Amino acid sequence: MWNAGIEMSEYKVLTAGDTALVVEFGDRVDRKLSSFVLALARRLDDIRLDGIVETVPTFRSLMVHYDPLVISADALVARIVDLMKGLRTVDHGSREWRLPVCYDPELALDLGDVAARTGLTPGRVIELHASVTYHVYMLGFMPGFAYAGDLPADLVLARREMPRPRVAAGSVAIATTMSTIFPRESPTGWHVIGRSPVALWRRTKSGTGPGALLAPGDKIVFAPISLREYRELAAQAATGAFDLEPANAWTGAAA
Repeated sequence: MWNAGIEMSEYKVLTAGDTALVVEFGDRVDRKLSSFVLALARRLDDIRLDGIVETVPTFRSLMVHYDPLVISADALVARIVDLMKGLRTVDHGSREWRLPVCYDPELALDLGDVAARTGLTPGRVIELHASVTYHVYMLGFMPGFAYAGDLPADLVLARREMPRPRVAAGSVAIATTMSTIFPRESPTGWHVIGRSPVALWRRTKSGTGPGALLAPGDKIVFAPISLREYRELAAQAATGAFDLEPANAWTGAAA
């Protein structure tokens, strides 16, 4: 284990087997630590260091996969320590997404339960969930699954005691301080409070294969839509006729 320090934060570089290192920035989940994780990922991407296979941001650390036949662990650690000197977090123009969500009880399986457990009305739960700009901390669990925070304090809940064996793709859910949209059908212990017609895992424009819509560092705003609008957009999405781009000024008046 190697240790070093930077302004406003301390970090540790840990070995993770013989082909990866983990750069840890702290022991909590917050946007400041995330900004350092993403800043280092950008620095490593920018220099295109021979031997680095992939960088994987998490809530509070960056995993760096490398080829030990090209670069040694010691050499990579030395390069990381050098990059960390004077590392600053600056706004690199994060992508912003406005994602439509239908909170109708037909799709919002746990909305009533969330309202009861928080002491709020269903309408207030919806209002709060759609009132903030979320930060994508990391992708994980399944391809395209984005851990987005931070939920308003009144909506923070532990996971369900009894997980659901299956929720539909597009389900919008909350748990602890996070919210997400499920890219595909899946079991979950998260609380489902809506559904989005947006495909979170889709083919890339180059046609080379599927890719995640969201990425660490992206910002998300959830835009409430009616059940009718959801059905229309879902039908378009099924044929590839409905798609979104970053900062897309999508607007829809709930009926």
